[in-house]
Amino acid sequence: MTAPLPLRRTRVSGIDRAIQVLDFLTERGAPATAYDVARGIGAPTSTIYETIDTLAERGLLSRDADGGVFLGPKLHFYGLAYARDLDLNEVLRTRIRALSVLSGETVQVCGRDGDRMVVLMMEGGPGHFRISSRVGSRVPLNWTASGRLLLAPLPAAERRALIACAEASPTGRAETDPDRIEAACRAAWAARLSVQIGEADEAVACIAAPVRDREGGCPVTVSIVAGETRARDRHADLADQVRRAAADIEAAMGWRHPDFDNDDKGGGR
Repeated sequence: MTAPLPLRRTRVSGIDRAIQVLDFLTERGAPATAYDVARGIGAPTSTIYETIDTLAERGLLSRDADGGVFLGPKLHFYGLAYARDLDLNEVLRTRIRALSVLSGETVQVCGRDGDRMVVLMMEGGPGHFRISSRVGSRVPLNWTASGRLLLAPLPAAERRALIACAEASPTGRAETDPDRIEAACRAAWAARLSVQIGEADEAVACIAAPVRDREGGCPVTVSIVAGETRARDRHADLADQVRRAAADIEAAMGWRHPDFDNDDKGGGR
């Protein structure tokens, strides 16, 4: 007699709930009440009160005078411990500073969190008129030049599932058609360059290059953010600069090898 299959667990664990709270506050970027958190993640308010109390007691959340909660000081120490021996952080920071000085524009390092692109580092340009985004900013992948590069080397099924989450941008110019996004990802990866102009913000352009790891994936991108007119006028120079910076990061990390220059790993797995 065949044994019955175990019932699939449907309850959310305490750890999962805590992560949901931290993710919600990170994306919100500002304090929130327990009610706001519960509504935002679709959880019972009583459960969220208990989770928040536990996280606050341990320094993972902090409370403000108005009863709101936000990310706590202990998370900073966790981040420092993680980054302390992570050479990539220092390599990235050094290279984007140099690229910002060379290009005269704002430079960003971006990564992926689910179906969102996240600004991980930023170096403001030396000029008086600078375009910048807050570190930690998250936007849909289909709005950004970096998003295409972050998607391109993923396994086909995962990439298509993320592309299906495409959202309309405030300007209405970001591509939402899955087939066109797929084609744009392939083209960007083949060129080792992705460009978007005015898709996420009016009159703002982004020129991005992938930083390819040892396995041929794309953990992060380097991008130059500039005004639309400057980006068009200086396209060739900025494209060359950002590609060289990405290649320099790969070389510094020991990731670059000849196969990367001849093998289009995007869109086929």
